[in-house]
Amino acid sequence: MKAIANPRGQAHDARMTRPSSPLDDPATAVAIWARFRRLMRWMFLITLATVIGALTVLYRQEGRVSIHFYIAVAVGVSFAMLLTSGLMGLVFLSNASGHDAAVAQPDEAEDDQPSEGRNR
Repeated sequence: MKAIANPRGQAHDARMTRPSSPLDDPATAVAIWARFRRLMRWMFLITLATVIGALTVLYRQEGRVSIHFYIAVAVGVSFAMLLTSGLMGLVFLSNASGHDAAVAQPDEAEDDQPSEGRNR
């Protein structure tokens, strides 16, 4: 393998070492993705109940308005809630699986010696 000199003049192996992620284990990955799907099912039910509640409140306050108003409210509330819960669910999945810790391991050699380009 080709050796490359890093900024400090030390030899560095050119191969990229990939940290081991818990999601690489098939059994762990299946369990974690099942948990994510269960969370998303609950969030879908909560979103459905919220949309029905919002449409009920709007109908009681506004009365008969164009159907497009109610469609826009239902789509907007659903999209916002499902997108938010999906993204937060992925954050929880990544954290709970230990995938974040595996990817974010700092390079200890760089932490030991201060870099010349940093301002203190």
